[in-house]
Amino acid sequence: MKQSELAALVGVRRETIVHLENGRYNPSLKLAMDIAKVFHTTVEELFAFTD
Repeated sequence: MKQSELAALVGVRRETIVHLENGRYNPSLKLAMDIAKVFHTTVEELFAFTD
C-alpha cells in the first residue's frame, strides 16, 4: 500500500505516515486505531511502546 493511500484512508497527510514510519511521530490513539483497522490487526501488533 502506498503512503498516500494509507493517509487518505485514515484522514492524515502523507507526510504524517512518513514520520510514523521513521519513528519521528507518535500517533494519537485514534490514528493508531484507524491504521490498525485498515490492516485488520491490533494497535499492539503495529506499535510498540518504549519508555
